[in-house]
Amino acid sequence: MGCGFVFDGSVTLGEVSFALAWNVHGNPAQSSFVLEAERLLGVPLPLQPNTASHLVGNTVLCLGPRSWLFVAGPTSKRNDFSDTRVALNAAGGALFDVSSSYIGWLIAGGGAARVLNRSCPLDFDASVFPAGRCAQSMLGHINALFYKVDERPAFIVMAARSLAVDAWRDLRTSARTDGYRIVTPASFHPPPFGNRPDGDGRDR
Repeated sequence: MGCGFVFDGSVTLGEVSFALAWNVHGNPAQSSFVLEAERLLGVPLPLQPNTASHLVGNTVLCLGPRSWLFVAGPTSKRNDFSDTRVALNAAGGALFDVSSSYIGWLIAGGGAARVLNRSCPLDFDASVFPAGRCAQSMLGHINALFYKVDERPAFIVMAARSLAVDAWRDLRTSARTDGYRIVTPASFHPPPFGNRPDGDGRDR
């Protein structure tokens, strides 16, 4: 069964689920750190700020020159934070568990970029914000992280869990002009979307 998100001319909104989120710090010029981080996380470490890499349900977003966000999909069974932190510290890095700090949503459809631009100053045109791009900016008055999942018109928006109500309201308000459908949650890096939304279409 598809997750309900579409990428035609309509707009769909829904929460994304993930098992954990870890903030990684380190020096990308230190090859021993980069190699150990990639071994421990199982994903290539993107070295260019505002880019991302994805492999087997796991995603790494480069937030800045020395900071990354590792997000494991909802099916991940990892429970090795302590061991990973110790190993990364030994390689000159640092690891912080921020799993409970974030909440995320996926907005998809032909009008997704237009909807986001009503509350965010970033340019989400595909020529400027291509697949795999991520950036931190404002969603209304809230700090948020934006990630372009792939070539489809779909974006993940992450914000502090403590501001979830405000962020969700801003997304729905921005989408109201175009009309939107709320759908069932999807994994952080969803499979190909279906063309028939599963949600009930109500503005909640």
